[in-house]
Amino acid sequence: MTNLNKRILTSLIVFPISMFFIIKGGNYIVSFLYAVLILANFEAFSIFKRKTSIIFLDSVLVVSLLSILHLRNDTASSFILLLWVIILTISSDIGGYIFGKIFKWKRFTNISPNKTLSGVIGSFVFSILSLLLLALICKILFQIDLNFFFKIKYFIFAIILSLAAQVGDLMVSYFKRLDKIKDTGKILPGHGGIFDRIDGLILSIIVANILYYLKLFP
Repeated sequence: MTNLNKRILTSLIVFPISMFFIIKGGNYIVSFLYAVLILANFEAFSIFKRKTSIIFLDSVLVVSLLSILHLRNDTASSFILLLWVIILTISSDIGGYIFGKIFKWKRFTNISPNKTLSGVIGSFVFSILSLLLLALICKILFQIDLNFFFKIKYFIFAIILSLAAQVGDLMVSYFKRLDKIKDTGKILPGHGGIFDRIDGLILSIIVANILYYLKLFP
């Protein structure tokens, strides 16, 4: 089985399970977030050699997990925002991969050799398209009409959140590069470790929580 096939299969298993705990809320999401924290900490202390890397990544992780819990439990609007950030982060990652493979423009940074300018553009494009995907999901699953989403400010938010996701990706890649690490673990076949999978989400969810705190959403 190729690495791409492993990646797809793992995503098809992990994503529905993760969404189950998030949608259920209550003790389900608390238990889920505790599990993520424990596994990610095990990775950090096992893989990374520099104390500064461990402390920084762990601090960002804790803030991001608390942000997820806050957005899930505060209001219906914050819950929708949480769903959007998750969908947007995944869309941003897929867009970067597809555009990077198709157009193959020059490398964007030395931190991550696979990061290209075409991939950056693809991430922005797919992040904007995530607005349509979220509206469709909310209409089908929750009978919620999100027509208000199609305003210019949400397109701007999509760019901001995609940028945060890409910076998060580069941030984890930077710390891995410092310690000459390829993957942060092997728990997720095709993806690597927990930090390899949630590198984009840990920053985008914090930025989303700030937008919500500033009452810029909805």
